[in-house]
Amino acid sequence: MEIRDLQYVVELARCGSFTRAAEELHITQPTLSKMIKKLEEELGVQLFTRAGKRVELTDAGNVLVEQSQNILDSFRSLTSELDDLTNFNKGSIRIGLPPMVGANFFPKIMSRFREKYPGLVIDLVEAGSKKVEAEVAGGHLDMGVVLLPIDADVFDSFTIVKEKLRLIVHPSHPFAAREEVALSELSRDSFILFRQEFALHDKIITECRRAGFDPLILYESSQWDFIVEMVAADLGVALLPEVICKTLRPDRVRVLSLVEPEILWHLAMVWRKKSYLSFAAREWIRFTQKVFEQTNH
Repeated sequence: MEIRDLQYVVELARCGSFTRAAEELHITQPTLSKMIKKLEEELGVQLFTRAGKRVELTDAGNVLVEQSQNILDSFRSLTSELDDLTNFNKGSIRIGLPPMVGANFFPKIMSRFREKYPGLVIDLVEAGSKKVEAEVAGGHLDMGVVLLPIDADVFDSFTIVKEKLRLIVHPSHPFAAREEVALSELSRDSFILFRQEFALHDKIITECRRAGFDPLILYESSQWDFIVEMVAADLGVALLPEVICKTLRPDRVRVLSLVEPEILWHLAMVWRKKSYLSFAAREWIRFTQKVFEQTNH
């Protein structure tokens, strides 16, 4: 039994005539008669009684038509729902974004995406890169923005931004008038870092140790603007991405190039390999990848 068989039975019951039902279904009368007979044989019951050109439902036919209506209504609802999904009229996407990434790169993109697909819901989870990566790997998020490098065996990805970290210091700092500073020269300074759930936390500590010292960590925060305020209050130094440093006022903090080594800040949108992605999630990937490719070229 197929959906088409149920449609034929319901239409024949409605029309009460093989001729009229065949016309409504755009098939020949012999085709309809053959299908009804085949279905009756398959079910082992008589569905219609024939009185001349008129047909009427039997008790079994009434049961089948009643249930068929429910099935056909569900089928129409299903196809409508699937059509909405495949045409991006509905659906949801769960995306993880580190705070400074979301604030600096995604408001305009999300506005454009929302304008094009008003029926899609974006559920944003703000968290550090390490947590975002773990949540995507665990299937709790569809995708997220993380700091490279990543495990290429686990994730597919595309690059969002490639920048370097810059050093910010108070205007009274001994290095404030310089153009660049080697990381090893900061061994006696107090550092203000992102919290441990942020990948930059570990990255900066690792680079400091490679430069020959363990950084003195005075404060940790999850908010880049609070880190800037603490530097502006002469409480320590910090390392922040270029995109943030471009917005800072020189009368409050000085922005210097960090050398020996340069610390990279490369971000990527990641999602799990070989896992199901909804139509909405796949469209988000296509849309945002195109935007960042245009921006980076």
